[in-house]
Amino acid sequence: MRTILRALLVSAMVFSVAPVASAQNDKQAATARAVINLNTATIDQLDDLPGIGRATAQRILDFRQKNGGFKKIEELMNVKGVGEKSFLKLKPMITIAAKTDKAAGQQ
Repeated sequence: MRTILRALLVSAMVFSVAPVASAQNDKQAATARAVINLNTATIDQLDDLPGIGRATAQRILDFRQKNGGFKKIEELMNVKGVGEKSFLKLKPMITIAAKTDKAAGQQ
């Protein structure tokens, strides 16, 4: 009888934690699929990156505005709240692809 109760208790604990873990995995999976351009991303897109909250997303936008955009992705570490560890985690999810210039393509 104790074994059955123990098994029920363990399974109840596993199922109560699963939705939280699933929501975090969903956010990371969605973010991993989409590469975010630091020079064109909205605050909501930046906020969706793992480890980047609303305040840091706003600082990224402020940095971009002040400096005329990012020249290389490593400049992200110049934003308060983004250290080397965070940057290395974000590196595969970010880019600084140049904005498309219609005039340059029509030569």
